Amino acid sequence: MTVTGPARVAATQHRHAFTLLGSVQMTLIFTLAALAVPMPLIGREFDLERADLMLLSAAYGLTFAGLLLFGGRLADRYGGRRVLTAGLVLFASASAVAPLATGIGALLAARFAQGAGAALTAPAAMAVLRAVFPSPTAYGRAMATWGGLSVLGATTGNLVSGVISALLSWRWTFAVPLLVAVAALVLTPRLLPDTAPSRDRTPDLPGALLATGGITLVSYGLVVTDARPWLSVGVLVPLLGGTALLAAFRYAERRARDPLLPPRFLLDRRRALALTATALSACGTAMTFVVLSLHFQLTRDWSPLQTSAAFAPFAVALIASGRAAGPLIGRYGARTVTAAGLGTGAVGLVLLAFTGLDARTSYASGLLPGLVLLPVGAAASFAGAAVLATHGVPQRQTGLAGGVLNTAMEIGPTVVFAVLLTLGSDAWSLAVTGAALAVVALLCHRTK
Repeated sequence: MTVTGPARVAATQHRHAFTLLGSVQMTLIFTLAALAVPMPLIGREFDLERADLMLLSAAYGLTFAGLLLFGGRLADRYGGRRVLTAGLVLFASASAVAPLATGIGALLAARFAQGAGAALTAPAAMAVLRAVFPSPTAYGRAMATWGGLSVLGATTGNLVSGVISALLSWRWTFAVPLLVAVAALVLTPRLLPDTAPSRDRTPDLPGALLATGGITLVSYGLVVTDARPWLSVGVLVPLLGGTALLAAFRYAERRARDPLLPPRFLLDRRRALALTATALSACGTAMTFVVLSLHFQLTRDWSPLQTSAAFAPFAVALIASGRAAGPLIGRYGARTVTAAGLGTGAVGLVLLAFTGLDARTSYASGLLPGLVLLPVGAAASFAGAAVLATHGVPQRQTGLAGGVLNTAMEIGPTVVFAVLLTLGSDAWSLAVTGAALAVVALLCHRTK
């Protein structure tokens, strides 16, 4: 079948638009993971304790996760491209300020601001993506690829940040998000369609404040459990306060005329399982990066460059699996691919838990099998879950769907990771996450 000239031009425009939006999405998650490898270097430079490092590690994710639902609603209300531009401006500004930080306070503030910019950008990018691919079939194919971009961004963040830190300084890692954001701002008017705002939708500020405060406080409370007892004031106050705000959010949403998160949106069983799969897969990969980065540098005394090189097979397996996920979803369905990916990732995590953290085992026999199986499974599960989570969502709720999907991706590492690391050793945390992946894989397989 011959492709006509206009059709070829349209296909090229769609490809360029997807490349731009995908690069932005990857960069948002790249920035989330960019400080994992150089974290020991930052700690030595600023003379930080473990609690400070944990807070710095979580700062970006706290505002990212807390504001995503509101960012999605703003994208639906004011138009995806407009909110995307605003988010990129904030993200780029914070990325320019971060490397100039002379202490932990300034660096934390920059990371919080980066997360806020990302929370506007991520759901808006998905809203624009829906405008680029209005056909449900084309949008489904795009989401199959989109689902794997986040974990690819996280992997790239770990690899590139280690190389940059070894050759230059950890401060230069912020050059990547700054350059991508500036390039995206320049190219957005040329490559991305203007999305029509939904004037009949209101921002729901009370719901946004309750959701943002609740998610942020609960996440912060869980993060600081790494350095404080569960029953301490510093943990109980944010946990109880955040839980109260989330309870108030649920009560308010059931009575709001135009709720921030319509209660029925999460009632679809396939969507709920897809969001659970996304959260657990994100937790497994994030936990692996953090645990192994510290293990390599503190236990095996490897340099940041060696640590980044150790994750190279992870990246190769991830890219290969991500490329195969789309065709596999088209042939076997998103639910089957998600279940298979979760099961494969579970095996990888269990192998890492029981063979990878022993300093006496070799890299090839103790770590490599898990470092290959985990990304193979993660890429497949992310791709399938993204398709399931957005299937049947009307175009006027695309920003909401993007906010919910990205919230699951952020809440997984923040909440589950924090809980597991305070309840047991690193090995058991990896093993328990692997078991949870296996359970959700079984549920996905049985759900029609």
